[in-house]
Amino acid sequence: MKMIDVQAPRMHASLLSPRRLTRRGFLALASGVAIAAGRGEAQAEAAIGDDGLYHEPWFLQSFLDLREDLETAASNGKRLAIMWELRGCPYCRETHLVNFADAAITNYIRANFEVLQLNLIGSRKVTDFDRQELSEKDLAQKYGIRFTPTFQFFPQSSSGIEAKEAMAREVARAPGYLKPQHFLAMFRFVRERAYERDSFRDFLAANG
Repeated sequence: MKMIDVQAPRMHASLLSPRRLTRRGFLALASGVAIAAGRGEAQAEAAIGDDGLYHEPWFLQSFLDLREDLETAASNGKRLAIMWELRGCPYCRETHLVNFADAAITNYIRANFEVLQLNLIGSRKVTDFDRQELSEKDLAQKYGIRFTPTFQFFPQSSSGIEAKEAMAREVARAPGYLKPQHFLAMFRFVRERAYERDSFRDFLAANG
């Protein structure tokens, strides 16, 4: 499945040892609590963490094992997306305070995706699909992530993904800020698997 590098209008660059206890079950429990807390209510405001990044309360709580995260998402009928951010990034802030503040957008994403937040220059260790363990910074370099925010979208199944070149593991990428209408369309583009037949630009043109 080939990666689609999105070029869209108005885009700007810029427990008890849970690792031993069914990590997937632990994460599913955490996810379920977050969904129950927010179902049917206005979206909670993003908070700035010690790393200087805005954090959404519904983002995936992960052990940073990408294969496991993809499989967990798939078992819940969802797709895995990674959001790359950087401290002080103005368009990351815009994504949180404008795009994610729109309940229609956030409800759609929460219902259909697990979103893992990573730091472009972060030091946390992440286990890639090929079982290579890298810092967030080194993983970003491996995948050619140069702008923030950048969203990576991955296939429905992890089958065979480790054998592919890093960037060929994605089905789509949004490297930069998207205005709310196009932002939601990007997630629909992936959820509806429109990348199998159209470019994102064609998808936007066909869906107004």
